[in-house]
Amino acid sequence: MITAHTDHVGSLLRPPELIRARERFAAGGLTADELRSVEDAAIDSVLGMQEQSGCEVVTDGELRRLSFQSVIVEAADGFGQWDLDAFLWGDWYGAGLEPWHRPRPDDLGVVSRLRPERHPAAEEFRYLRGRIERIIKVTLPSPSLLANFWSADRSKEAYPTLDDFLDDVAALVRAEVAELVGLGCTYVQLDAPHYPLLLDAKTRAFYERQGRDWRRWLRRGIELDNAVIASFPDVTFGMHLCRGNQGSRWLVSGGYEAIAQEVFGGVAVDRLLLEYDDDRSGDFTPLRHVPDDKMVVLGLVTTKSAYLEEPSDLARRIRRAADYIDLERLALSPQCGFSTSIVGNDISEECQFEKLGRIAETASSVWGG
Repeated sequence: MITAHTDHVGSLLRPPELIRARERFAAGGLTADELRSVEDAAIDSVLGMQEQSGCEVVTDGELRRLSFQSVIVEAADGFGQWDLDAFLWGDWYGAGLEPWHRPRPDDLGVVSRLRPERHPAAEEFRYLRGRIERIIKVTLPSPSLLANFWSADRSKEAYPTLDDFLDDVAALVRAEVAELVGLGCTYVQLDAPHYPLLLDAKTRAFYERQGRDWRRWLRRGIELDNAVIASFPDVTFGMHLCRGNQGSRWLVSGGYEAIAQEVFGGVAVDRLLLEYDDDRSGDFTPLRHVPDDKMVVLGLVTTKSAYLEEPSDLARRIRRAADYIDLERLALSPQCGFSTSIVGNDISEECQFEKLGRIAETASSVWGG
């Protein structure tokens, strides 16, 4: 198991030149090879930034992706028509910001059996390996997160039930991990924001209206996660549990207690990356449910604003969490990604660099090194 005391969730801010290149590519002004060249240069830059800031664990910033979720949707034909709204719908909130409602796309829904076509995450890792002497992490969505692509109206001919569809999604994720492992990847993170969303009564009601008991739905998701993980005993798996992250906004508030026992104890990951940057996240008491064979990566540094936490405050909060879990099984990270999709949070690239450096600085003071 990877025991690094620092981490970050995965996504990094898209530099302006990359955003412009994607827009030109969408308009037919750049070829795929030209876009890839811009992506390569941006990834080389963020690798250097992570190394300079002291990150033990690095990623490509998810810079080739539209959204952290899109990597699996791009792996197969059959998902139907989709764009960024397929990943952003819901009621979004932010400090000092008006609530922002994005409706669920009317045409969202898988339309045919999934047919695997490529391995996008493996393509990402293939570029990274050999470019940096750090732990390389690759992020993938938890299989049941993509349940939103199944529609009772549009999808039943292809998949009579949601469970039928999710079995094939899990197979896609498992195949992606197999490709990654074959290339030498040792750290894979499953992103599962749909579990903390169950803390919200509106989300639970949404599932209930579709005939899904939310606790049974949670157990089914964990079962699918574990079906992916079980095939790869030599890989370190992490799971990130956040409450939504786009444009410095979030979807839900509340502590982990209602789902902690089932998720912390039930998912067979090695590292739990948890959101704890402010009062929205509750206190540390749910950490008492974490089994002894797991590390907890405390997301104490916010990615939603430019506020730069003091090392002494971060160290104090880490030691408070150590009341519930041994200090050596704790680590420090930002609470979420800096740019969960191409819609980045409202901070600068300089601030991103400072926050990652602050994490490394604090970890050195707490754990040495």
